[in-house]
Amino acid sequence: MAWVLLLLAGLLEIVWAYAMKQSHGFSRLLPTLVMAVAMAGSLGLLAVSMRSLPLGTAYMIWTGIGAIGAFAVGVWILGEAITPQRLIAALLIVAGMVTMKLS
Repeated sequence: MAWVLLLLAGLLEIVWAYAMKQSHGFSRLLPTLVMAVAMAGSLGLLAVSMRSLPLGTAYMIWTGIGAIGAFAVGVWILGEAITPQRLIAALLIVAGMVTMKLS
């Protein structure tokens, strides 16, 4: 169950990162509220998952899901450039997450 909660926490991290971008520096109310709620939910689920998962593993997977998800949202929704260097960096993050999970 801890892994499911950690996955949900990571997905909420993607939501709050995207909402933060959409808030335009906290000048738009609805995206700012979505960001705050998603951030609180993400941190709460991370904390609960850490009851049974090691700190380093949980934190790395959580930030990795958020980083890869934010990268994907940036490319697919916001039209950000996908360069070979950015793709290699994203793949290295995924490789680190897989290695951490297997260790």
